[in-house]
Amino acid sequence: MASAFSGIELGKRSIMANTDAITTAGHNISNANTEGYSRQRVQIKEFDPLYRPDLSRAERPGQIGQGVDVQSINRVRDELLDKRIVEQANQETYWDTRSKYYMMLEQIYNEPDDVSIRTNMDMFWKSWQELANHPENQSSRQAVVTRGQTLTESINQRYESLSGVANLIEGDIEATVTQVNSLASQIAAINGEIVRSKAMGDNPNDLLDRRDLLVDKLSQLINITTDTRDQDEFMVHVGGKVLVQGSIARSIDLAPRNDDTGYQKLVWADTRDDAYFSGGQLGALIELRDVDVRSELQSLNTMTMNFADLVNDVHRNAAGANKVTGLDFFVQHPFVENTNGNFDRDADGVLDTSYIFRFTGTQALDKAQQVGIEGVMTLSGTNGNVTIAYRATDTVETVINRINDSSSEVKAYLDRDNHLVLKATTSENTENPDFVIRHVEDSGFFLTGYAGILSASGEEGAYDFAQADAVNALAGAQYSVSPVYNPSAYIAINSVILQDVNNVAAAYVDPNGNVAVGDGRAATEIASIRNKTVMIGTERTFDDYFADSVTKVGLKGEQAETNLLSQATIMQDLKNMRESISGVNIDEELADIMKFQHGYNAAAKFVTVWDNMLDTIINKLG
Repeated sequence: MASAFSGIELGKRSIMANTDAITTAGHNISNANTEGYSRQRVQIKEFDPLYRPDLSRAERPGQIGQGVDVQSINRVRDELLDKRIVEQANQETYWDTRSKYYMMLEQIYNEPDDVSIRTNMDMFWKSWQELANHPENQSSRQAVVTRGQTLTESINQRYESLSGVANLIEGDIEATVTQVNSLASQIAAINGEIVRSKAMGDNPNDLLDRRDLLVDKLSQLINITTDTRDQDEFMVHVGGKVLVQGSIARSIDLAPRNDDTGYQKLVWADTRDDAYFSGGQLGALIELRDVDVRSELQSLNTMTMNFADLVNDVHRNAAGANKVTGLDFFVQHPFVENTNGNFDRDADGVLDTSYIFRFTGTQALDKAQQVGIEGVMTLSGTNGNVTIAYRATDTVETVINRINDSSSEVKAYLDRDNHLVLKATTSENTENPDFVIRHVEDSGFFLTGYAGILSASGEEGAYDFAQADAVNALAGAQYSVSPVYNPSAYIAINSVILQDVNNVAAAYVDPNGNVAVGDGRAATEIASIRNKTVMIGTERTFDDYFADSVTKVGLKGEQAETNLLSQATIMQDLKNMRESISGVNIDEELADIMKFQHGYNAAAKFVTVWDNMLDTIINKLG
């Protein structure tokens, strides 16, 4: 038989359930503007009836209900949508970061026409042309020197600007790594609290919201995915590696790189293995520093190195108004003082590497002539060596173009004496040095007896830089030691020429050691460099370099902006969808409060009626 006081208990449960519902609605309203908050709902179920079929009970027409009970308080969340947002968020921040930095790069290249490197170089070529027309005029020599100074200063300034952007990126990388480590640690700490809370049978809704918010923020910095294993072990992965596992978080460290930049690489703090990130803000920063800005600096260095080398090559073989010869017009700093380019690369006290920038063959070639021989050249490339075949019917020009169109990091052209020149370019792989010919080999005779570069064919006659005195493999070919890194940072006019402009060479010395009056052949040859095929990296002329550099930066900036707009639209749609599911609607919450308030009032009235019934039984019967 049911207790006479069971109605009081039933009413109490109803009051408590409606109170919890009103409190939860108020909690939702209070956090309507809280970042990452998900609205919560009270799950209500009927309380177990007084009698159960499997137990003995009094004869009654049916089960007697015992009111209502609060089963749980759950947050409203779509986990599949959350995972999609986490996996997508890194793309938006990736393109946003690239867009911001490419705006800086565009500002560097958008120089006013009267002070741009291209304009200053045009003026430099014109001054040499004027000197060729008036070699006896000292003012023409002064114009060459002054415009040369202006040009070198503008090149130095662009290097400083690009390096400044790279330094900003390096600072951003350090700050972003700190953020990633902090967020990973916070997620791991909250994971521990969530597990303890769930072990007590609770739903830690606010802790789950806080963790999801931290995961959202982390997904903007790096490309992560999330997973939950047995026993609610929440995990965060990045690039196939575990970043967070339950209450344990791994951290990322910065370690020195083996190059001349002074920048740092990312490693895992526990294993010291290299850490790689392909998306998010950190992935974009690494790519900008190590690929984009590095490529722009290498392109500028390649142009500067080839420009100075070509001008110097003519100038040192010509004579000034004072008959002085053998002077470089631009300052060049060799990487090593050793004339054979020998260098101790592993710093063990033993010379073990040869740093050579250029080979010049001993034989004069005709670019239109068929080579008449067959073979395969092997030249150093980005990842290993590259093979380039030539046939008997190929012309010299065809073979040169095949070298230049290959993926090798060696370029070729014919100099003013029609000798074959091989030059090293910058290296795509950061582990390889710039402007260093690393390997040259020919199974046939094109690079040996035909061009006069190598002394022997095959592997035994190959040139390989991974040894001291590697130049012994050359067949009397002239060679030039590699320059100090970043020639665009230090290019300048030779101080001897600055002190006396009569040292500016415009003429060639005749066999008797005299300089003819009015001879401007050397000046004409320097001026003609402007339109020659000189292979500045992948660009064939200086004009190609300037056109390509500006176009490349503009197109990549446009790409970043377009993709950012696309990704921002996708993310906004996903966030709007999540907001429609998990966001707090004030009107809806107010309506719920009114509904549960009426339920509360009805339950209170029920308790009052039951109390009156008990009062009648207890005090008025008998």
